[in-house]
Amino acid sequence: MIAIGLILLVIGLVAGISLLWTIGVILVAVGAVLWLLGAVGHAVGGRRHYW
Repeated sequence: MIAIGLILLVIGLVAGISLLWTIGVILVAVGAVLWLLGAVGHAVGGRRHYW
């Protein structure tokens, strides 16, 4: 999710499309929160870890 968000951020910045940039920021933020929750041991979506 973080990687997709970063890709959308770059595409939105280069192409000048603010909607892609906004979606990219949201995806990076949500991905970072889920990553942090998983890293500290909280179950995310019923799973303790992704893999």
